[in-house]
Amino acid sequence: MPEYDLNDPTDLDIIRGQFNMYTADDWEEYIQLAEERNFPYKNINILKTAQRKAGIAKYLSPKVILWVLDLVEKLDEDDDEDE
Repeated sequence: MPEYDLNDPTDLDIIRGQFNMYTADDWEEYIQLAEERNFPYKNINILKTAQRKAGIAKYLSPKVILWVLDLVEKLDEDDDEDE
């Protein structure tokens, strides 16, 4: 994942746009995947928060959005290795 500057409005728009591309159903799949892989409870909980806020990134802090997108990237990488 590229490095984003949380003080740069353009970077904030980019990460919010990336977050908003995921639907609640997408988040459900990531939650199930994280539970199968025994991710820490804190990470699963933040994915559930992301599911509730799907499509409305403006209600999440930039740090939370970056955290969630990082988890998604890790889950996707693990998924690619399994295939």
